[in-house]
Amino acid sequence: MRTYGQYCPIARGAEIFAERWTPLIIRNLYLGCGSFGEILQGAPGLSRTLLSQRLKHLERLGIVESVTKPEGRGRSYELTPAGHDLFTVCKSLGEWGAHWLEIAPEHLDPFVALWSMCNALRRDRLPDRRIVIRFDFTGRPRRERFWLLIEHAETELCKEYPGLDEDLFVTAEAEAFVKWHAGQLAWAEATRDRRIQLHGPSWLVRAFPTWNARSAFAHIKPVPRSTASLAG
Repeated sequence: MRTYGQYCPIARGAEIFAERWTPLIIRNLYLGCGSFGEILQGAPGLSRTLLSQRLKHLERLGIVESVTKPEGRGRSYELTPAGHDLFTVCKSLGEWGAHWLEIAPEHLDPFVALWSMCNALRRDRLPDRRIVIRFDFTGRPRRERFWLLIEHAETELCKEYPGLDEDLFVTAEAEAFVKWHAGQLAWAEATRDRRIQLHGPSWLVRAFPTWNARSAFAHIKPVPRSTASLAG
C-alpha cells in the first residue's frame, strides 16, 4: 500500500478513501448491501478478486466488519461506527459532484440507475402482489434489457429472463431514465416526449413513477455548464 508519508489527517484519510472502488463499496454497504454478491452487483466493473481485497483491507482498518452467515456459507458485511463516519465523506463528495459535474454520456449506465432505484423504492407504495417489470433501454451502443421482480416489498434485479409473466413493459432512453432518477428530468416531460414509455395495466402505469424515491442527491441543482468550469 503506497502512502503519502505525511502525518496530515487529509493525507492519511485519502490513503484509504481515495483507493479505487472504496467509496462505492462504502456507499453500497451504507445502502444495505450485506452480502458479497449484493455489494458486487452495485459496482459494475469491479472484479470479485479486487472486492475481496478491498473488504479485507477495510476490515483490518476497522471500517467494515463481517460475520459468517447463519447458514454457514459466505459472510455478511456491515459498516462499523468508523465506516458510518466515512460515509459522511462519500455524501459530501456526492453533493459536490451533483452540484458541479455534469452527467456525461459515459455515466449513462441504466443498470446503475435501476440498482440505485431498487435500493430506494418507497416500499409502502409497492403492490401487495408479485409484479414483474421488463426494462428495455435504448440510446446505448447496444439495446439493454433487465427485469425487476417485486414481491412482498422485496425486490430483485435480473439481467436474465426470470421465467415469469411480465406485468409492465418500460422502454426508455438510457439518458432520460438516468436523469429522471437523478432528479434532472421530470417524469411528465420524459413521458410526454416519449423518451420513457410504459405499457401495461393503467393502474400499474400510473403507480410506477410514484415508487421512485429518486437519487439521494436529486434535490441538488446542478450548476449550468457555462458556469461550471469543472464540467468539461
